[in-house]
Amino acid sequence: MFDGLKDKLSSFREDVEASTDADEASESEDADEESASGSAAGTAEPADADSPVDAASPDEETDGSADPSTFQRAKAFATGRIIIEEEDLEEPLWDLEMALLESDVEMSVAEQILETVRETMLGESRKQVETTGELVERALHDALLDVIAVGQFDFEERIAEAEKPLTIVFTGVNGVGKTTTIAKLSEWLADRGYSSVLANGDTYRAGANEQIAEHADRLDRDLISHDQGGDPAAVIYDGVEYAAANDVDVVLGDTAGRLHTSDDLMAQLEKIDRVVDPDMTLFVDEAVAGQDAVNRAKEFNEAAEIDGAVLTKADADSSGGAAISVAYVTGKPILFLGTGQGYDDLARFDPEALVDSLLGEE
Repeated sequence: MFDGLKDKLSSFREDVEASTDADEASESEDADEESASGSAAGTAEPADADSPVDAASPDEETDGSADPSTFQRAKAFATGRIIIEEEDLEEPLWDLEMALLESDVEMSVAEQILETVRETMLGESRKQVETTGELVERALHDALLDVIAVGQFDFEERIAEAEKPLTIVFTGVNGVGKTTTIAKLSEWLADRGYSSVLANGDTYRAGANEQIAEHADRLDRDLISHDQGGDPAAVIYDGVEYAAANDVDVVLGDTAGRLHTSDDLMAQLEKIDRVVDPDMTLFVDEAVAGQDAVNRAKEFNEAAEIDGAVLTKADADSSGGAAISVAYVTGKPILFLGTGQGYDDLARFDPEALVDSLLGEE
């Protein structure tokens, strides 16, 4: 999963290492020349990494606002440290930006990642016993986590603490796997001891009742549905009433696939919000849709506020752009990833685990 993005992040680390390795070799030569010059004059003393140098320490010599001089860099090297400059990062950061955009990472998200990496590393003074690769990984880890983990909350804890029945409504465009995601989440809830009822608010699409009824039969769940053309809000309201009367924990409400520009369908969603007042509205889209999924998530959130997102087909996505970007552009978390065709193929989204995976740390 997201193998293409993993490779590009690895390339960035290698590029920075190559750049700083070249500088390190140059600094070593400068330090040797300075030492030889000092010895010839009979004034040189051996460098001691544990004793102060005659000017500010390497960490104090630069605050990232100006490049350290060749002398400062050579002196830092002599005391066992390396300073990372803008020139070391310029080309690798450009390549990283192109790599992120090619992986369908949204522009503002890519810019935020780059800025965090730059701020973390520019002027960084590291001990020679550390590697530049370790610094890069640390900077990338923090930058990626900052954008991926936006808005995260403990979904299971919220289910446990909510007054029952809890109502979750699913929205998104047609064909992205909303109905299958509802069935998967019903199974996920059952595995944790929660009962659920399915309510088909997708009342206009031909075959919608049959599709969700097939899932309900396979999972042995009750289904609330009306005839085609019925009021979606009324269907989900009936689902809530049924759940309250039968001690069912969670109502999972499907809705018609819609575009944010479809006024009639958006009005239906607004009516569902008004009549049912769902506890959560989850946006569903395909991870493989990349930038399109990111744009739709932003537009849906602006049209009818969402509480979180589910990305389907994550197992088939090599770019990772949607997973990187959706939370940052909406301010709402990704909660689940669809990772296959089975009812058990629904994984809680773990930002820390995803970052570790992208950086090859798992």
